Parts: sequence; C-alpha cells; structure tokens
Amino acid sequence: MFPKPLPELTPNTFAYESLPMVKPTGFREYDARWFFGEELNLMGVQAVGMGLGTLIRRMGIAPEIVTGHDFRGYSSSIKMALVTGLMAAGCKVHDIGLAMSPMAYFAQFALDVPCVAMVTASHNDNGWTGIKMGAQRPVTFGPEEMGALKEIVLSGDFDLVGGGSYVFVPDFPAVYFKDLTSRPKITRKLKVIAACGNGTAGAFAPQILEALGCEVIPMDAELDHTFPRYNPNPEDMKMLHAMADAVKAHGADVALGFDGDGDRCGVVDNHGEEIFADKIGVMLARDLGRLHPGAQFVVDVKSTGLFHTDPELQALGVRTDYWKTGHSYIKRRVRDLNALAGFEKSGHFFFNAPVGRGYDDGLVTAIAVIDMLDRNPGKSMAELYAAVPKTWGTPTMAAKCADEIKYQVSERVTAAIQALQTQGADFAGQPIRDVVTVNGVRVTTRDGSWALVRASSNKPELVVVCESPVSDARMREVFAAIDAVLRLNPEVGAYNQTI
Repeated sequence: MFPKPLPELTPNTFAYESLPMVKPTGFREYDARWFFGEELNLMGVQAVGMGLGTLIRRMGIAPEIVTGHDFRGYSSSIKMALVTGLMAAGCKVHDIGLAMSPMAYFAQFALDVPCVAMVTASHNDNGWTGIKMGAQRPVTFGPEEMGALKEIVLSGDFDLVGGGSYVFVPDFPAVYFKDLTSRPKITRKLKVIAACGNGTAGAFAPQILEALGCEVIPMDAELDHTFPRYNPNPEDMKMLHAMADAVKAHGADVALGFDGDGDRCGVVDNHGEEIFADKIGVMLARDLGRLHPGAQFVVDVKSTGLFHTDPELQALGVRTDYWKTGHSYIKRRVRDLNALAGFEKSGHFFFNAPVGRGYDDGLVTAIAVIDMLDRNPGKSMAELYAAVPKTWGTPTMAAKCADEIKYQVSERVTAAIQALQTQGADFAGQPIRDVVTVNGVRVTTRDGSWALVRASSNKPELVVVCESPVSDARMREVFAAIDAVLRLNPEVGAYNQTI
C-alpha cells in the first residue's frame, strides 16, 4: 500500500526519501504548481500520478495518456516519477519527450489518445514545477477535476490496479512540425524576431517560422534551463524590452516571444512598441472578423474593454464574452460557445477551426499574427496597431499574497467594491458604471476606466490590472483607487512591477 502523502517534510532526511510529500496548495484552479523540493518530492509526484490515473478511470475515460516535459533541469525526472504513478494506476503512457505544452495537446489528436499530463512550470521562475492535465480534448482540467484529484491524492485513495504500460514516441516534433507547416507559404517578405528566452520553444519556433516563409532572426533560442537573461515570459517587461531592442537593431517587421512551455506568444511591432496581448487580440479579432462576420470571441476579465467598444468590431457584428482568467476556463468557454477564438491578456490564445483545434499554442498564435500581416501587405504592424482606438493600461501586476489567504483577500476587495456600488459612492472620483465578479472584481467607472483585482491561480499573488480610454493620468487615478482598497489588507505585499 502506497503511503498517504504528507503536506510537509524536511529535505535531506530519511523521511523525505521514504515518504511522499505533496503540499495541498499546489492543486490550483486549473493545473498544479509546486516549488520542487520544498513543496513536493519525487514520491509526491508518484502519488499525483497514481491519483490522476485513479481519477481518469473513475471519470469513465480510457486510461491512456500523453506525457511530455519542458526544458528545466529537473522536469525529466519529475515526468518519469509521474509515469510510474500513472502506470501503477493502470494507464498506458505515450511519452513524447521534450516538448512544448501545445505539442502534448496536439499529440492527443495525432495519437488519438484521450488524456494528457504535461510536466511544466510554464512561465514560473526556476524551482517551480507543475502539471497541465486534461481528459476531454481539447480542454484541460478545471476546478471540479482539480478538486477531485486533490482529494484522491491527499487522502491516499488510490486504485492501484496495475497493468499500465509505457511507450516512447520517437521523433514526435517532426509530426508537430509537419502539421503547422503543411500549408502555403506567406507571400509577403517578413523579417521576424523569434524570442524564446532560452526556454523550450527555442528548439521549435525558429524553424517553424522559417518554414512558413519568414526571414527569422532567433533570439535566445539556445536551450538553457538557467534562463541566463530573463525568465521566458512574454508578459515580463524585461523580455518585452529585449524584444524591442532586437527589432530596432535588426530592422525587423515584428518580434514574436514565447514563454517557457510555448503555449503563449507576445508581440512587439516594427517600431519596437510592446503590444499587450489583449490589444493583439483586438487586432486579430478585426482580421478574423472580416473573414468570419458575426464571429463569437471569448476574452478574460483582465482584457481591454475595446472588445465591446471598438467601432470596427461593432461594424463587423462580432460578439465577445468576458470570462474567467485561466487557460482552462477560456478554453472551455471557447468550446462551449463554439467561439472562433479566445484571447487572454497573458498571451494564451485559443483558436477553433479553421485556425486551430481549440487549445492554446504560441506557434499557432504567431502564425495568426503573420497571416494578419500577410493579408495586409501595405500596412506595418505598427500601422495596424495605430488603427486600434487608444487606451492606457497597466501591465499585469502581481502583489505578493500567500496562497492560504489570497482568495479571502480577493473576496474582501470584492465586497468593498460592491458596498461602494450599493451606496452609490464614487470610485476614483466617478460614479461606478458596472461591477463584474465572474473572477475577482472588475469595477468600471462612468468614463469607461476600469480596475481588476483577482487571486492568481498559480502563484501566491493577487493580480491587478487597470485601463482607461481617457488618459494615462486617469489610468493612474484608477490604479491608486484600487490599490488603496487593496492596502486595507495587511496580508498584501509589494508588486512585482509597477506603472
């Protein structure tokens, strides 16, 4: 009988090497994230694999699963520990090896396998690990499945039926490469910076973009799991600034940046202007809306209000649904509404047919941007961006707040904003137009300026985003107002970056 996992053990002890450790907070809303060694050990990973295999069988789904790992020094060992747990629970494992997360999602279709477990810490700093899981392609687990997995693992309620098996899928990257490049090349000559942050995408992105007809300048494409320049995260201003410098140095048409596991894409235009992903979403919605008038889109609550107010999107008759932040939430919403695409401010984009298969793939997003430029041969990326109505927005900021308290703090902030609305009080000097509580709280004032606070789903943080269609000064007023509400809670720490 496998031991029941413990929430805490001391490294470099007999117990640490003899018992599984799984910190409960690692089970997030839509995937799993732990700081490896301090919150999870290898026996704990085995327990998670046993729990996942058990859950799949109890869901009535065939126990057959794709697995892969990102490029970090410890990811391969974590994956193999996970595999042993999956096999103990009777799963047939198809291992595609080193991969980006979207390659694992694609493998569910290419290999006709129902389930996936991708070992990745995504854009988290080194030291973190995690698993992105799913059993109903193309969607991944949400809170219900993650809650069930957590209960199984922490209680040690495993069905260890045995009979599992393992097969390594040779040269799977070539299958993925062929899927994305078996199409006509672009007709426009484009010089593209492929920024990979020394993460997993460096092994795949430059070659795929080149095969599509782009002149590619690789940037930090050498795989190096120490991430020597910056963390591969296209929301991180350090990476975006480096991309902007590269555009100016090489006279490139666009820079495309990929996160650590390749499921997100960030964009810098030909002037070196960093375009936040929600504005890229507006541009792509305009482009795709011309091809598919009346199309349905989904965006997360961190995204710009332009999806509702942009005159061109209104003229095209497209519809946009604001939904919960998180790759699993948006992915499911795109499926449920049969939307053409879903956009997250973080850079997770989800394209349904005819563009994609419904899951988030940074390369598919990059190709959509390239195709948009190809369909507008007389316009630069900067000109397409300039055509979008101007708003002033913050980057996605994160204030430190412990996992154990962050949701309570988010609820307190929500209650405080709702109380202002009920009282008819002003927020940031103006009447409140509306309050959205589908994910944290998003408060919008009469002039269309808004602020959002929500608990991060994968880090001990509270996420803050603000935007104004009026001015930079007005955006700063809104930020000051929401920050004042946030600072009523002593558990909230400093921001990772500020405006």
